[in-house]
Amino acid sequence: MDKLLIRGGRPLQGEVPVSGAKNAALPELCAALLTAGPVVLRNVPRLQDVSTMLKLIRNMGVVAERGDDGSVRIDASGLNTPEAPYELVKTMRASVLALGPLLARFGEATVSLPGGCAIGSRPVDQHIKGLTAMGAEIVVEHGYMIARLPEGRTRLQGARITTDMVTVTGTENFLMAAALAEGETVLENAAQEPEISDLAEMLIAMGAQIEGHGTSRIRIQGVEQLHGCTHAVVADRIEAGTFLCAVAATGGDAFLRHARFDHLDAVIEKLREAGAQVQAVDGGIRVRSAGAGQLKAQGFRTTEYPGFPTDMQAQFMALNCVAQGTATVTETIFENRFMHVNELVRLGAHIQVDGRVAVSEGVPRLSGATVMATDLRASASLVIAGLVAEGETVVDRIYHLDRGYDCMEAKLRGLGADIERI
Repeated sequence: MDKLLIRGGRPLQGEVPVSGAKNAALPELCAALLTAGPVVLRNVPRLQDVSTMLKLIRNMGVVAERGDDGSVRIDASGLNTPEAPYELVKTMRASVLALGPLLARFGEATVSLPGGCAIGSRPVDQHIKGLTAMGAEIVVEHGYMIARLPEGRTRLQGARITTDMVTVTGTENFLMAAALAEGETVLENAAQEPEISDLAEMLIAMGAQIEGHGTSRIRIQGVEQLHGCTHAVVADRIEAGTFLCAVAATGGDAFLRHARFDHLDAVIEKLREAGAQVQAVDGGIRVRSAGAGQLKAQGFRTTEYPGFPTDMQAQFMALNCVAQGTATVTETIFENRFMHVNELVRLGAHIQVDGRVAVSEGVPRLSGATVMATDLRASASLVIAGLVAEGETVVDRIYHLDRGYDCMEAKLRGLGADIERI
């Protein structure tokens, strides 16, 4: 099993490219199922979850070819098996995103209940509620969602869908399903993440009629069919935020090429309040910092976009561990997302957890140790902590990291980090 060996204490300097967003690429691969026309996605990250999704759609009869230039060419004209089996999707919750497109185009779908990181419950009831409102008949049996259109129906029906909570994958599923539905669909309480706007722009390029994406109310006027398109996946704001925290914690000066400043307002505000210099520059973001010992710890509360993202909580906590002062972090999205705390404590951090609240007290230094990644973003926080710790840190179980970061150790080496995969 692969591990990362990190010798900490080096400031990060130079330039690093930010890859395409995993959380945009996965729904966009599913969106390609909506048409028999050829779809080309550019800037697709090389991640385990992306490889899993490609295996999944190939298993359905789709031709999907990766290019050396980061592109993926998809031809779903031969799709003949509208199923997502458990064996292929047990490690990835994004499998649920196949439900809407398959149901919309073929009138039926069998999709395994999703897996993914063990950071808390991710109920699919909102997906079922919304698609049922559009006329689908869905039952859950033996770990599968089995969906079909009623007898005599050939298309989903437009509907007004108000979810009980803000759900990113739910919004994406409804967006894709509604693109081919009959009549108008209105999504209330829709998620506003940049990845949803990027998906909507791809669907519009395929011929969909969508307005309001990026707000909490999205209108979709269904069309009879969609055509192929070429679309570039938006830059990964969480990868960019992770590198911002890494540079701020270690000190140094780095340029994050392709990073979108406007997608990271909440994180950048906290980094500036901590004492880092972060600015939008042509083609990306520049960050400069005197290092963790000169920064001031910052409290925050995770919430839906455009608030502070839950996917950045662990990485910022790693920075807080070696910043001056005490910080209180409240996690409101997932109930089990402090699993990295015990591992940070192994490195010398002072953190107390009470339910959904973690209080960290900055320490002058961390010391290297062997730690274990428990989920995707937790693994990134341990890498950041290892970069600032004295001595050697070994991060075990980095298959979690590979699910969401494209060549992270190579990118960090390019910034001057002493890090290797063993």
